Order: sequence, then C-alpha cells, then structure tokens
Amino acid sequence: MGISGRKEKIIQAVVDSYIVSCEPISSAEIKENYLPDLSSATIRNELAALEEMGYLAQPHTSSGRVPTAEAYRLYVDKLMPKRKLSKSELKVINSYFDHKITEIDTILKNTAKVISEITNLTGVAVIPDVTNAVVESVKIVKLNDKSALVIIVTNLGIMKDATVDIASTLGDDYFTVASNFITAAFKGRTIGEIIEPGDLIEEIKKEYEKLFEAIIKVIKDYVENGGASDVVLEGSTKLLDQPEYANVGKARAMLGMLEAKEQLVPMLKSPENVSLSIKIGKDNEIGEGMPECAIVTANYQVGGVTIGNAGVIGPIRMDYSKVVSVLDYIGKTLSDMPDSDEGKEANDNEEK
Repeated sequence: MGISGRKEKIIQAVVDSYIVSCEPISSAEIKENYLPDLSSATIRNELAALEEMGYLAQPHTSSGRVPTAEAYRLYVDKLMPKRKLSKSELKVINSYFDHKITEIDTILKNTAKVISEITNLTGVAVIPDVTNAVVESVKIVKLNDKSALVIIVTNLGIMKDATVDIASTLGDDYFTVASNFITAAFKGRTIGEIIEPGDLIEEIKKEYEKLFEAIIKVIKDYVENGGASDVVLEGSTKLLDQPEYANVGKARAMLGMLEAKEQLVPMLKSPENVSLSIKIGKDNEIGEGMPECAIVTANYQVGGVTIGNAGVIGPIRMDYSKVVSVLDYIGKTLSDMPDSDEGKEANDNEEK
C-alpha cells in the first residue's frame, strides 16, 4: 500500500536531517527547517503513523525520530534528490583517470580509492574472475640479452605485462615470430583453457617449450595472486569516523565483515544488466548474519566491456545522493577512456 505525499515529505525531511546530523529530529525541527506550512500537531500525528508503519523509530520516549531501513529504501527509490558534484570533487575524480591506464586491476583500484576519497566512506571494487577472459594477442618484446617483456591482451583489456628470462642467443626476429606463433595458438582461447593445457597445447609447446612455460607461469601467477574475483578495500578505517560505529561491538562487527573479503563478493556483485545496485538493511538485502549497513555499487565498463563493480560500504545513514552522483560520474569517465593500445604500451616499456 502506498503512502501519502505528505508522509513522503516528512520521511524525506527525517532522512535528510539524519544523514547530516546523525541525531533524532523532532516535530518542531521538521516544521522549522523543512515543512513550515504544516502544523506541529499534524507533523506529530504523521510521525506517529510512520512509526507504526515501520518507517521511523524513536530511540527514547522523549527523543525525536530516526529513519529505519524501510525509510532509506523509500528515500533511495523515490525521494532522493539528484546531486551535482562540486568542481573540486570533479577535479579529484578526473585526476585519477586523466592518464592512460591499461591494466584492469589498476583501473578498479583507482576507482575504489577515488570513491573513498570523495564520499569519505569505504570504497570497494570487485576485480573480475579472468579465467573466462578470451585472449586476443600475446606480444613479446626483447628488452636486453637476458629478459623480454610479455604483454597479454584479452577481451577485457591488458591482463598483465611481465618480464621473463630468455637465452642471450635469441635474436630480435625470434620474438616477432614467437609473438605471432603464440598469438595464433592462444587467440580465441580462454585463460582457463590456457592454464590447464591439453594435447593441443602440449604439441605446440614442443617448438617453443621454454617460452610457453614462461608465459603460462605469468598467467598462473596473476590468477593465484588476485586474478580470480577479488575485493579491493580503500579507507576501511573511515567507518570508525561514523557515529554509528562509536559502539565497539558494532565497529568490530563491521571491520570483521570487511576482513572476510570472500563473503563480500556476492554482496558486491550485481547482474550485468543492472547499472546501479543499492542494498540497505541487515538480513533482507545485505545477507543473513551480516551487520546492519548499506552497500551501493555500480557496474563499470571501459570500451564497452564490463571490467568490474565498485562502490561504497557504510552505515544506512549515508548521503545516498552524493554517493550515486560520484559513482555515476566515475562511470561516465571510465566509459570515455581511450581504448588500450598494446603497441604503444610495448614501445613505452621498451624505452624504459
């Protein structure tokens, strides 16, 4: 059953006030600061009704009201105003992405950092599982007599560049031929297929055995050191600045949840067709047994390909309008980033 427009205005006033002050708000404060056209008696009656409906709570008999998770849900779905970011906030975001970044995990780590910096909440990002990424090319560039640079490009972008040891007798032409040969062998195959090679790969390895093993090791090392779905946290201690977590028990519960990164992955992920996900509350939206909090995440794309999710974790009393504006602007910034150019990347690294 829907609620009246007047009740919605009162809920919006309570939520807006509590986001800023983290203090219960009285009927007199609502009238003075938000709804001067309503009488105090009318506001008191509406507050009592909203409390019975589960949208508001009264911490103490003599205190004002505070919003519940249900109120935040209505606020996010219907009442939340669109907020513009300040010039200084836009400048900070742009500073993280104003230079060329090619590796997927670097993009997402920067995203988590800038989200945390702008919102003053804990920034999170999910680095996608690359085992299903499809290899597009493998380029090998000789650096010196003892090492070469290997650049592995997938449909998600440059997965990894790394140096490998080589025999000093190998000429430059060898690496051109080897790059073309290995690209032909690996192109169109997933990372999962490559790190568990079958008969086909074993046959190819006869001619380029040492080089293949070096490249496979690079890929395995990447997967084992974070290539599978991982969670990046930035600004975890900022949670302790929030009044809700002045209570030691609540703070310990939240920090414990952040430390159990593997439990965060399903909560942070959202379907690819959902650009923005806002989860509010304790058991109904976040997960059974988890501390009460809110998680706001967005799917991010670079060059039309989804690279992962990022957003914030914080108290349900968060400035949702600002958070959504930050995530939306970062999404637009990432989508406008230039496509990866592995040739330029190889030359830049070679010059180094």
